[in-house]
Amino acid sequence: MSPLPLLLCLSLLFNIFTLPFLSQALSSCNGPCQTLDDCAGQLICINGKCNDDPDVGTTTCKSSGGGGGSGGTCNPSGSLTCEGKTYPTYTCSPPVTSSTPAKLTNNDFSEGGDGGAPSECDEKFHSNSEKVVALSTGWYNEGSRCGKLITITASNGRSVSATVVDECDSMRGCDDEHAGQPPCKNNIVDGSDAVWSALGLNKDVGVVDVTWSMA
Repeated sequence: MSPLPLLLCLSLLFNIFTLPFLSQALSSCNGPCQTLDDCAGQLICINGKCNDDPDVGTTTCKSSGGGGGSGGTCNPSGSLTCEGKTYPTYTCSPPVTSSTPAKLTNNDFSEGGDGGAPSECDEKFHSNSEKVVALSTGWYNEGSRCGKLITITASNGRSVSATVVDECDSMRGCDDEHAGQPPCKNNIVDGSDAVWSALGLNKDVGVVDVTWSMA
């Protein structure tokens, strides 16, 4: 038997035995994926990469901030100076839990309102009667929470469900796109008038401590 057919046979046998194992290999954090089945453990496929599931609130991919945080800490990634004042910028937010501490602020999502441009999730403006929110960049998580409901609870015990429609940009600001506003802090839930009303809060207060979770 000549060497060439023998080599072909060996190559065929190698493929038969190794391909099934290769096809079952699962990607870890930031590994390539096409479906949920391509990712290991509780990781899910987001934008072609395996990452933490924002609905579950896992923080397996701590270095990537995939679950909306970076483990127990979230340090500034830089700074932005606006009108002589310097603000920290963030790519991450604190970890998401079943009761995530946050600062509730007020935003006008209507055309000509505080938000400047249309909402990032759907490229639309929203009336003040809609229960909608924007989340800090880390929690927004590259849009993975767009269109999803979150539950916000105030210290008075009242709760409301609101839809995520936009990002409260923690990286950029002080321009026309952001209506001249500075970058958001990394722990902001920016709610519409309807959210504040449902919680029985006075929006003129400006900032209120709340907790939130996926609904």
